[in-house]
Amino acid sequence: MYESFYKLSAKPFQLSPDPKFFFGSQGHKRAMSYLRYGLTQGEGFIVITGGVGTGKTTLVRTLFDELNKENIIAAQLVTTHLEADDTLRMVAASFGLAHEGASKASVLKNLETFLTARAREGKRVLLVVDEAQNLPLESLEELRMMSNFQAGGRSLLQSFLLGQDEFRDTIQFDGLEQLRQRIIAAYHLEPLGAEETQAYIEHRLQLVGWDNNPEISTAAHQAIFEATGGVPRRINTFCDRLLLFGYLEELTALDEGHVNEVANELKQEAPAVTHTTVEEQLPELPELPSTPIHVGLEQSRESEQLEDVEARVGIMEERIDILERALRRFLESGRR
Repeated sequence: MYESFYKLSAKPFQLSPDPKFFFGSQGHKRAMSYLRYGLTQGEGFIVITGGVGTGKTTLVRTLFDELNKENIIAAQLVTTHLEADDTLRMVAASFGLAHEGASKASVLKNLETFLTARAREGKRVLLVVDEAQNLPLESLEELRMMSNFQAGGRSLLQSFLLGQDEFRDTIQFDGLEQLRQRIIAAYHLEPLGAEETQAYIEHRLQLVGWDNNPEISTAAHQAIFEATGGVPRRINTFCDRLLLFGYLEELTALDEGHVNEVANELKQEAPAVTHTTVEEQLPELPELPSTPIHVGLEQSRESEQLEDVEARVGIMEERIDILERALRRFLESGRR
């Protein structure tokens, strides 16, 4: 809608992760270096943690874009609260393997056969587990056991574990010592600072042909940072709304006052908190599809499936974000 008004070639602040918009902040560059190092090892676990919307999935998507897709098969598992056997079956389903009605031993055998065959073809198999903080300890141990698949002294499966802040505490549990020993690289993503927030916004705008129209003042950038806390997904949501506001008002310059107007509008749209229950205060949230997605990188149609997975991740993280904000408001109202 606002793209033509501002003569932009595309929407600069879409929510779905897109490697072409990757912004190399200091933290994201360092995280990428850890990921690249981990990949050179070809085994074990690589752990990336960070708050909702800090760019974990985009980071991995960007890394995969650098890889030789003809030699990589990747599956992405978006977890909820899967028990150990369900986790094993979901991993098998993500790689397109038979699992329904099969015994655990059969599923494991299918996985081992699949991984061995890919290794003989000279291909690497990667498993990306998103929302890893939701996995019970037994499921994490099941993933650790799958890392034991080897052939000729070479590990057949490497896993990326992407989780929110609390996952850092989870992996410190006493029962996960063997898992910790398999972690070869780990990094925690923090929100962007004020200067990086401005650079992030301008980076995304420039990629779609922005020619300083609308002009965004320094004070406006600071106000955007304060409104979003430097969290990339929040910045995207806010700036998309800000540009829509500018289009509707036919503005060619955006200042602090305009940012504050948008911030107030968004606050008014947030679910109101009363002294009832948290559940009664939450908006109806969209259901997530339960069908597992196969995300092998060899086939062209699978890039579309990966985008579907990312959309599901976005919905899930937004749901969690809404719940967290509502709970904080509920607790704060109870103290008054």
